[in-house]
Amino acid sequence: MRDASIVAAFDFDGTLSTTDSLRVFVRSTVGTARFVAGAVIASPWLIGAALHLVDRGNAKAAFLRATLGDRSRAQLEDDAQRFIAQRLPDLLRPEMLARVRQHRAMGHRIVLVSASPSLYLRPWAASVGFEAVLSTELAFDAQDRFHGEFAQPNCWGPEKVRRLEAWWGNTPPRVLFAYGDSRGDKEMAERADHAWIRGQGKLMPLMDAEAPERLS
Repeated sequence: MRDASIVAAFDFDGTLSTTDSLRVFVRSTVGTARFVAGAVIASPWLIGAALHLVDRGNAKAAFLRATLGDRSRAQLEDDAQRFIAQRLPDLLRPEMLARVRQHRAMGHRIVLVSASPSLYLRPWAASVGFEAVLSTELAFDAQDRFHGEFAQPNCWGPEKVRRLEAWWGNTPPRVLFAYGDSRGDKEMAERADHAWIRGQGKLMPLMDAEAPERLS
């Protein structure tokens, strides 16, 4: 029986996947030459973000502007479907997909919370049973073209908690599980009752984890 009072929130890159899916998506979409050229063009922003001098979202937008800029929504949606079919399956961690299925089997609500674009995450997540995708949304102009801007803030760090709280509104979960792998998941893990960060111990056994004590 479904228990809507328990929510499991999963990060994607490094948690459900083995690597940064956005880089693989961009490279497979535009080719190595444009990928490298775009990284060079965006390097002032990327270096600034690495030094904590530039907002991560602005750096990501600069990189996507230099690589995917001026592509239409239809082109990008086609690119996303090809990526989902041809590249994404090889990036997924079987043990984490098993954890997703375990939460579903126990009737928990599952939600994907990621800084990567909903462009390819949303159709993939729907195919494996996620109820919602809270992620970075690309903005398109009046001609339905992408110019390197986001419709909402980059879904990273504190933004992940804001998105989660907006999603559940006035009915927060009785128990929140969170799964992540990096600094970008810190606030989500702190908000959770049971949090797991890759590299910081084994996955908690679910049968013993429904009481709201923090295991992180």
